[in-house]
Amino acid sequence: MNLNIGTLNKLTEQHYELLFEADPNKKLISKYLQRSFCFEATYDNELFGVLILLPTHPETLEVVNIAVVSTQRNKGIGHQLLAFAEKYARNNSYRCLEIGTGTTSFGQLYLYQKCGFRVVGVNQDFFTIHYDKEITENNLILKDMIRLRKILK
Repeated sequence: MNLNIGTLNKLTEQHYELLFEADPNKKLISKYLQRSFCFEATYDNELFGVLILLPTHPETLEVVNIAVVSTQRNKGIGHQLLAFAEKYARNNSYRCLEIGTGTTSFGQLYLYQKCGFRVVGVNQDFFTIHYDKEITENNLILKDMIRLRKILK
């Protein structure tokens, strides 16, 4: 399936629902959206996914939010969004693409590593410090964030 991935100019309720699935902290989302490049993936004018990219350091772009509509998961859409992020980074002179995810996010960790990202660190207690409510994923309490990086050559 060939998605149309383009700039997201106006966030709708459906966009926000997707963003909150990937990151339930509304305050953090509001903060990073103001400084980010926002994209949406559509097919036949139907929203399939969102991608939010944030410049974090010189020559570094971070995927701060990536989400796919639940009915469309495991169909390669996340892979297409990450490929788009890499192309966007290269075309805009970024040399490094980063992403963070929960230690309990097994599917996401698999995808990111399959796409060439490598683990570079762990932010201990990230989710217990930055989130008011306890997050449970895959029957585990989420506490730490795994940081991954892909050097663009």
